[in-house]
Parts: sequence; C-alpha cells; structure tokens
Amino acid sequence: MATVEEELKAVLDTRKHISKVCVFLTRISGELMERGFTHDLSKLEEPELSMFAEWGPRLANLEYETPEYKEAIARMGEGLKNHHQGNRHHPEFYQNGVDGMNLVDLIEMVCDWAAAGHRTKNGSFAQSLEVNRERFGLNPQLVSILRNSAHLFDE
Repeated sequence: MATVEEELKAVLDTRKHISKVCVFLTRISGELMERGFTHDLSKLEEPELSMFAEWGPRLANLEYETPEYKEAIARMGEGLKNHHQGNRHHPEFYQNGVDGMNLVDLIEMVCDWAAAGHRTKNGSFAQSLEVNRERFGLNPQLVSILRNSAHLFDE
C-alpha cells in the first residue's frame, strides 16, 4: 500500500504531466488557428489570383483526378506551381512529399482536401482520401487514421 507521501507525489507528478500536455495542445491549437487565418492567402495575389479566377469554376464542374481534371490542372501551369511551392500544406512543397510534413502541415492538408472535396463535382473527403492515398503514396496506418477522422469533415 502506498504511503500518503507517495500518493501526494503521484498527484503532483500527474498534475505536472496534465499541465505539460495542456501546454503542448495549446501550442498546436494556436498554430492551427494561425494556419486557418492564413490558409491560401497566396490565391488572393498574382500570379495565382487570375489563374484561380479562370480555373476555379472549371474545376468545380469536374470530378477529382479524372483525365479532364488532370488536364485542367496541367494547364494551370506556373500559377499552380507557385501555389504549391509557397504553401507548406501541399505535398508538392516538400521534396519528399507528405513525409516531409509536420503534424500541423498534415492537419491543414487534410482540412484542405475535405474543403476542396466539397467544392468539386461528386466530391467528398472519402473520395479525396482514396485518390490522394495513391497519388501521394500515403501509408496504410495514416490512411486508417484519416478514415477514422472522416466524420469531422461532414457538412
């Protein structure tokens, strides 16, 4: 049986642990809030603004990753390349794709996929995940975690 001193130490150690977890969660949530406020601001300036103004409505009428969609993406050229290279929530930002991301990048990317999925013809987070699983070589464990989180992206 534990002594009163041992129980008190356990309580103090647990409180210290809880406090540290709270600090880390607050740090991550603050970074996520910042990402939310600054997400895709590069689309509001050239060379991206005119490209997205032209191609955004076209993409909305196409199904994600169909040959027509891929052709449209290819025609977006330098504007899209600028967007990918300037926004770390895109796998294209990193030399090694998703493997180069940190946790906050990954969360922003997944939220972006969910929002974009709702914007395309017949799109959904589940469909985006299946396509992007193959497109970006996502490992099965990550895909399972994202599937388990899909309910967070229902409208």
